[in-house]
Amino acid sequence: MRVSILFLLLVATTFAAVPPELTTALKAFRAEPPRGWSFTQTTVGEGRSTVERCDAAKPEFERWSLVEKDGRAPTARELATYAENRSRRSRGGTAPSIIDQLDLTSLERISDTAENATFRCALRTAEAGDKTAQFLRATLVLHKPSQTIDSIELGSTGEFSPTLAVTITEMKTTMSYSRPRGDVPALPQKVTTRVRGTAFWFKSLDADMTVTFSDYKRVGKR
Repeated sequence: MRVSILFLLLVATTFAAVPPELTTALKAFRAEPPRGWSFTQTTVGEGRSTVERCDAAKPEFERWSLVEKDGRAPTARELATYAENRSRRSRGGTAPSIIDQLDLTSLERISDTAENATFRCALRTAEAGDKTAQFLRATLVLHKPSQTIDSIELGSTGEFSPTLAVTITEMKTTMSYSRPRGDVPALPQKVTTRVRGTAFWFKSLDADMTVTFSDYKRVGKR
C-alpha cells in the first residue's frame, strides 16, 4: 500500500509539472491541416519539386490532385501514377501521433517570456523496432496568449547508429504553425527536414526537404 501511494504521488507530481496552457495547446494540436480546409502543398527536395492541391469540398478519395511537377505541368502518365500512389496511401494505416510520442515526464522549460515558452522533452518509441526515437528530443514553442503551438522540432542529440553500418550525424525536423485569428484556427505553414549521415561508411544519406502549405480556404459551414 505504501509503495502504491508513493507511486501515485510521483505520477501526480510529474504531470503537475506540465503547465495548464501547454496541456491545452497539446490537446488542440493538429500536425496536419484540419478537416474542412482546402490548401496547396509544395514539396521541394533533392532537386525535385511537386505542387499538390487538397480540395476539401470533394469526396475523401478524390481530394488530392497533382498541379505541378518539377516546375512544369504533369504528364498524363505522371497524373495516373500520382493517383495510384495516393490511393495506396489512403488505404494505408494512420501515422503515429507526434503528441502521443512526447514523453512529458521528461519535460523541462528551456526559456520563458511574456509571449512564448519553450520546452524540451524526450520521445517515446512510435512502434516496435523503432531505434531512432531514443536519440531525439522534441522542442516545443508555446504561444502563451493563444495557448497554441508555434513550432515543434524533433532533433538528434548527437551522432548515432539506428542500424548496423548506418551512422547519422544530424537529424532534424521542424514544423511551424500560424497563430489563430478570429475564427481561423492555427494552421500548418512549413515542415523542414535535414539528415546528414552515411551508410556502409561511404554512401551519403544527406537529404534536405521543405514542405510548405499555402492558399488555405475554408469549405462548408463555419
